Amino acid sequence: MRRISPLREFGRVMELIKSRPSWDEYFMEIARVVASRSTCLRRQVGAVLVREKRILTTGYNGAPRGLAHCLEIGCLREQLGIPSGERQELCRGLHAEQNAVIQAAYHGVSIRGATLYCTHQPCITCAKMLINAGIEKIIYEEAYPDELAEQMLREAGVKLVKIK
Repeated sequence: MRRISPLREFGRVMELIKSRPSWDEYFMEIARVVASRSTCLRRQVGAVLVREKRILTTGYNGAPRGLAHCLEIGCLREQLGIPSGERQELCRGLHAEQNAVIQAAYHGVSIRGATLYCTHQPCITCAKMLINAGIEKIIYEEAYPDELAEQMLREAGVKLVKIK
Protein backbone atom coordinates (compact mmCIF):
# COMPACT_ATOMS: atom_id res chain seq x y z
CA MET A 1 0.00 0.00 0.00
CA ARG A 2 1.37 3.38 -1.03
CA ARG A 3 1.44 6.15 1.60
CA ILE A 4 1.08 9.83 0.81
CA SER A 5 3.54 11.96 2.69
CA PRO A 6 1.98 14.41 5.16
CA LEU A 7 3.88 17.28 3.53
CA ARG A 8 2.51 16.41 0.09
CA GLU A 9 -1.02 16.07 1.49
CA PHE A 10 -0.67 19.46 3.24
CA GLY A 11 0.39 21.03 -0.08
CA ARG A 12 -2.66 19.55 -1.83
CA VAL A 13 -4.98 20.88 0.88
CA MET A 14 -3.40 24.34 0.67
CA GLU A 15 -3.93 24.42 -3.11
CA LEU A 16 -7.61 23.58 -2.60
CA ILE A 17 -7.94 26.36 -0.01
CA LYS A 18 -6.28 28.88 -2.34
CA SER A 19 -8.57 27.97 -5.25
CA ARG A 20 -11.79 28.00 -3.21
CA PRO A 21 -13.74 31.19 -3.97
CA SER A 22 -14.86 33.60 -1.28
CA TRP A 23 -18.61 33.93 -0.76
CA ASP A 24 -18.63 37.17 -2.75
CA GLU A 25 -16.72 35.55 -5.63
CA TYR A 26 -19.03 32.53 -5.50
CA PHE A 27 -22.26 34.53 -5.71
CA MET A 28 -20.82 36.88 -8.35
CA GLU A 29 -19.89 33.88 -10.49
CA ILE A 30 -23.49 32.68 -10.18
CA ALA A 31 -24.67 36.16 -11.27
CA ARG A 32 -22.45 35.84 -14.36
CA VAL A 33 -24.03 32.47 -15.20
CA VAL A 34 -27.52 33.95 -14.68
CA ALA A 35 -26.55 36.79 -17.07
CA SER A 36 -25.86 34.20 -19.77
CA ARG A 37 -29.67 33.67 -19.97
CA SER A 38 -30.20 37.33 -20.95
CA THR A 39 -32.00 38.04 -24.20
CA CYS A 40 -30.84 41.67 -24.44
CA LEU A 41 -28.77 42.52 -27.50
CA ARG A 42 -26.94 45.39 -25.79
CA ARG A 43 -25.91 44.17 -22.36
CA GLN A 44 -26.21 40.84 -20.53
CA VAL A 45 -26.93 41.40 -16.84
CA GLY A 46 -27.46 38.88 -14.07
CA ALA A 47 -28.65 39.41 -10.50
CA VAL A 48 -28.73 37.15 -7.45
CA LEU A 49 -30.48 38.04 -4.18
CA VAL A 50 -28.82 36.40 -1.17
CA ARG A 51 -29.42 36.39 2.57
CA GLU A 52 -27.34 34.47 5.10
CA LYS A 53 -25.36 32.78 2.32
CA ARG A 54 -28.54 31.40 0.73
CA ILE A 55 -29.80 32.26 -2.73
CA LEU A 56 -33.31 33.71 -2.57
CA THR A 57 -33.95 34.53 -6.24
CA THR A 58 -32.18 35.31 -9.48
CA GLY A 59 -32.99 37.48 -12.47
CA TYR A 60 -31.61 38.41 -15.86
CA ASN A 61 -32.60 41.14 -18.28
CA GLY A 62 -35.15 40.36 -20.97
CA ALA A 63 -38.74 40.74 -22.13
CA PRO A 64 -41.66 39.90 -19.83
CA ARG A 65 -42.86 36.30 -19.62
CA GLY A 66 -44.54 35.08 -22.80
CA LEU A 67 -43.52 38.06 -24.95
CA ALA A 68 -41.10 38.01 -27.87
CA HIS A 69 -37.50 38.70 -26.90
CA CYS A 70 -35.19 41.20 -28.56
CA LEU A 71 -33.11 38.23 -29.76
CA GLU A 72 -36.13 37.28 -31.88
CA ILE A 73 -37.44 40.66 -33.06
CA GLY A 74 -34.55 43.08 -32.66
CA CYS A 75 -33.81 45.90 -30.25
CA LEU A 76 -36.22 48.82 -30.29
CA ARG A 77 -33.60 51.07 -28.66
CA GLU A 78 -31.06 50.23 -31.38
CA GLN A 79 -33.66 50.85 -34.10
CA LEU A 80 -34.43 54.29 -32.60
CA GLY A 81 -30.76 55.15 -31.98
CA ILE A 82 -31.23 55.66 -28.23
CA PRO A 83 -27.93 55.85 -26.29
CA SER A 84 -27.29 53.63 -23.28
CA GLY A 85 -28.69 55.03 -20.05
CA GLU A 86 -31.33 57.19 -21.72
CA ARG A 87 -35.08 56.71 -22.24
CA GLN A 88 -35.20 53.37 -20.43
CA GLU A 89 -38.97 53.27 -20.81
CA LEU A 90 -38.44 52.62 -24.54
CA CYS A 91 -37.33 49.04 -24.03
CA ARG A 92 -39.16 45.71 -24.15
CA GLY A 93 -37.02 44.27 -21.40
CA LEU A 94 -36.98 44.31 -17.63
CA HIS A 95 -33.70 44.73 -15.82
CA ALA A 96 -32.10 41.78 -14.03
CA GLU A 97 -32.62 43.44 -10.64
CA GLN A 98 -36.29 44.00 -11.41
CA ASN A 99 -36.74 40.37 -12.40
CA ALA A 100 -35.03 39.15 -9.21
CA VAL A 101 -37.39 41.27 -7.07
CA ILE A 102 -40.41 40.20 -9.15
CA GLN A 103 -39.47 36.54 -8.72
CA ALA A 104 -39.38 37.05 -4.94
CA ALA A 105 -42.86 38.60 -4.99
CA TYR A 106 -44.21 35.95 -7.37
CA HIS A 107 -43.01 33.12 -5.11
CA GLY A 108 -43.65 34.85 -1.77
CA VAL A 109 -40.02 35.14 -0.73
CA SER A 110 -39.04 37.97 1.61
CA ILE A 111 -35.93 39.79 0.43
CA ARG A 112 -35.74 42.38 3.22
CA GLY A 113 -32.17 42.58 4.49
CA ALA A 114 -30.75 40.73 1.47
CA THR A 115 -27.60 41.42 -0.51
CA LEU A 116 -27.82 41.84 -4.28
CA TYR A 117 -24.99 40.43 -6.40
CA CYS A 118 -25.24 41.97 -9.84
CA THR A 119 -22.95 41.93 -12.85
CA HIS A 120 -23.64 45.65 -13.33
CA GLN A 121 -24.28 48.59 -11.02
CA PRO A 122 -28.02 49.33 -10.79
CA CYS A 123 -29.61 52.24 -12.66
CA ILE A 124 -31.71 54.84 -10.85
CA THR A 125 -34.98 52.97 -11.46
CA CYS A 126 -33.59 49.75 -10.01
CA ALA A 127 -31.85 51.62 -7.17
CA LYS A 128 -35.15 53.12 -6.01
CA MET A 129 -36.86 49.73 -6.21
CA LEU A 130 -34.04 48.01 -4.29
CA ILE A 131 -34.16 50.68 -1.58
CA ASN A 132 -37.90 50.13 -1.09
CA ALA A 133 -37.47 46.34 -1.15
CA GLY A 134 -35.13 46.60 1.85
CA ILE A 135 -31.91 45.50 0.15
CA GLU A 136 -29.01 46.34 2.47
CA LYS A 137 -25.99 45.78 0.24
CA ILE A 138 -25.26 45.70 -3.49
CA ILE A 139 -22.12 44.04 -4.80
CA TYR A 140 -21.51 44.64 -8.50
CA GLU A 141 -18.81 44.08 -11.09
CA GLU A 142 -19.30 46.57 -13.94
CA ALA A 143 -19.86 50.29 -13.38
CA TYR A 144 -22.88 52.08 -14.85
CA PRO A 145 -22.77 55.86 -15.26
CA ASP A 146 -25.63 56.84 -12.96
CA GLU A 147 -24.55 59.28 -10.25
CA LEU A 148 -28.12 59.81 -9.00
CA ALA A 149 -28.47 56.05 -8.35
CA GLU A 150 -25.24 56.08 -6.33
CA GLN A 151 -26.32 59.17 -4.40
CA MET A 152 -29.75 57.76 -3.51
CA LEU A 153 -28.31 54.39 -2.45
CA ARG A 154 -25.82 56.16 -0.16
CA GLU A 155 -28.56 58.39 1.25
CA ALA A 156 -30.70 55.30 1.98
CA GLY A 157 -27.79 53.57 3.73
CA VAL A 158 -27.46 50.82 1.12
CA LYS A 159 -23.83 49.69 0.85
CA LEU A 160 -22.58 49.77 -2.75
CA VAL A 161 -19.44 47.68 -3.33
CA LYS A 162 -17.57 47.20 -6.59
CA ILE A 163 -15.93 43.76 -6.68
CA LYS A 164 -12.75 43.10 -8.61
